[in-house]
Amino acid sequence: MSQNLGIVDRVLRFALAFWWLSSFAPRFEAGWGNIVIVIIAWIALVESFIGWCWLHDLFHMDTKNQ
Repeated sequence: MSQNLGIVDRVLRFALAFWWLSSFAPRFEAGWGNIVIVIIAWIALVESFIGWCWLHDLFHMDTKNQ
């Protein structure tokens, strides 16, 4: 597993995850919506640290050099 995320992509994923895991995250009436937001936020946070995204890998995208 090699890194396929560039620095801008990683920073934006970290910022999104930080926002969605904070108290300023969007809240929904449906409980499942809040769970989806938290799951996406954790995935984005982990991807921002390891520099690898499975969707980028699936679609053969590489933003590491951008």
